[in-house]
Amino acid sequence: MARIVMKFGGTSVADMDRIRNVARHVKREVDAGHEVAVVVSAMSGKTNELVAWTRDASAMHDAREYDAVVASGEQVTSGLLAIALQNIGINARSWQGWQIPIKTDNAHGAARILEIDGTELIRRFGEGQVAVVAGFQGLGPDNRIATLGRGGSDTSAVAIAAAIKADRCDIYTDVDGVYTTDPRIEPKAKRLKKIAFEEMLEMASLGAKVLQVRSVELAMVFKVRTFVRSSFEDPDAPGMGDLLNPPGTLICDEEEIVEQEVVTGIAYAKDEAQISLRRVADRPGVSAAIFGPLAESHINVDMIVQNISEDGSKTDMTFTVPSGDVDKALKVLEGAKEKVGFDVIQSESGLVKVSVIGIGMRSHAGVAASAFRALAEKGINIKAITTSEIKISILIDGAYAELAVRTLHSVYGLDKS
Repeated sequence: MARIVMKFGGTSVADMDRIRNVARHVKREVDAGHEVAVVVSAMSGKTNELVAWTRDASAMHDAREYDAVVASGEQVTSGLLAIALQNIGINARSWQGWQIPIKTDNAHGAARILEIDGTELIRRFGEGQVAVVAGFQGLGPDNRIATLGRGGSDTSAVAIAAAIKADRCDIYTDVDGVYTTDPRIEPKAKRLKKIAFEEMLEMASLGAKVLQVRSVELAMVFKVRTFVRSSFEDPDAPGMGDLLNPPGTLICDEEEIVEQEVVTGIAYAKDEAQISLRRVADRPGVSAAIFGPLAESHINVDMIVQNISEDGSKTDMTFTVPSGDVDKALKVLEGAKEKVGFDVIQSESGLVKVSVIGIGMRSHAGVAASAFRALAEKGINIKAITTSEIKISILIDGAYAELAVRTLHSVYGLDKS
């Protein structure tokens, strides 16, 4: 017997037929003798509809009331799934975040989980009851519903798994696992059997949409073994009930991966923009003068490259921001021009960041050189480069995104069986 958390996203619970299919997945685990908690998202498209209603009511709405409205989507789904489970003979009840309680901070609309008391859920497991938990929500210190931000149901699931000391957390979605790259771009992409937490964190933060970044961070901190699985597989198909290795991709501690590949996957992020400040006075505090105001304006800066002049008096500072933030960033920087002391500001949109990821890169030389050589042979110009122990990120023109992904996927042998 094991303790399992099962999380189902919006496409998995999009209508009553799919909710009944989810109930069959849950029944399979219950019939196997496992203790089960289920975390659900709102039905597909429902959160967008609720958000639109709040904006229609008032563009400058109270964030606490926003949370009261948008959290209702998960409340509906949890109740419907509990009813569907009861209808097939499963002892189940729905739980809202405040009933457990899942305690959060006071950042309404983007709250962070502070504490979860899993005592009552565990007691109910002893009575043979399945807990159906509304994801994406908790209870703030002001005793109001607080939502966790978009994609927060993944975070809810992993946090609950950690709180109740679950043996694993299964994230059911519309894909059957984590792939070496986006199969829509590279048909030869392979599903990974295992991927380390650190690699998945890089993949999620660099463009892969399979899991939400915060959920991977939590899983890594609390070492929650997490499976990415498809909810559209037949619940009773062979192997679906395998306790140790169900079909899908296991996200786990690096120590569980016996043979580490040099490169695990290729991720990409579209709609990147590059901003360059030319001939900035090279003096202490100049970086803070540039990036401080951008941070205060909630503009996310990513790749940063600095080129110092031969005499060391001037520097060119180049960095990337999301394309949607370019105009805002330029306005902020123009306002700080006197303090920063740059001569010219330049910007370019429509860029793409392509990243090579793998924990095996720590112990292998020449990984970056292979990437640069392969892209050069395809005539792809590199605008900026950043590296870490397990990642190389390259900024290129958006028109070359698919070619670059396919080229790098092939050069590291990821398209081979």
